[in-house]
Amino acid sequence: MKDNKERLQKFLSEAGVCSRRKAEEYILNKNVKVNGRIAQLGDKVDPIRDKIMFKGKIVLPLKTKMYIMLHKPRGFVTTMQDELGRKCVEELVQDAGVRLFPVGRLDKQSEGLLLMTNDGEFANKLTHPSRHVSKVYRVTVREKVTEDMLTELTCGIMLDGVKTKPCEVSVISAEENRTVLHFCIYEGRNRQIRRMCEAVGLTVIRLKRTEIAGVKLGMLKTGAWRELNEKEMQHLQSVSVAKNKN
Repeated sequence: MKDNKERLQKFLSEAGVCSRRKAEEYILNKNVKVNGRIAQLGDKVDPIRDKIMFKGKIVLPLKTKMYIMLHKPRGFVTTMQDELGRKCVEELVQDAGVRLFPVGRLDKQSEGLLLMTNDGEFANKLTHPSRHVSKVYRVTVREKVTEDMLTELTCGIMLDGVKTKPCEVSVISAEENRTVLHFCIYEGRNRQIRRMCEAVGLTVIRLKRTEIAGVKLGMLKTGAWRELNEKEMQHLQSVSVAKNKN
């Protein structure tokens, strides 16, 4: 008889529960059961024969995969549930018809392009540190930005003892109490751009992501979402494959 077993975290990601790395966290936190038993990291399951439950709800194999872009407003956290009762991006995609989760993150006070899907493998490819996927931001700061600041930001800033990777930073416009910067980074550390700016004495008053790996937010209204088109999907998939080969 053919062995249909696969790693539990792989099943959860492909079932649209969350990304594979997030699934590992849920397993370690005892949020997953297999046939009534609390699951352990490393467990394998048969999607057909085993009863897998996540937070008390049965998880079934995914039949339809969905890929969308959301224009995340400020004030929403990039999670599907929040113990503190804050507004979550889940509220904005409830009419999608399937359970979606974010690909990467944007902090609560940031806005702009957020990809969401129920395809865990797709999410893992785009967010894995080895991919170095480009992300573009429009960042507004209060202060005047000097050439020395631009050089520091571009070459890398020490955060938590590790220097950020070289990136692209330039001035879009400058007024007396307001400078708008273009940032293009190739990693996704926690609150990275805000912390980089703070390190050189800049105060971020607005941060908006406008592009991920060549896929642009465009004119999508704040709080709205749409499915990615075929061209965008092909582009994202080709980028992840190309980065994987390097």
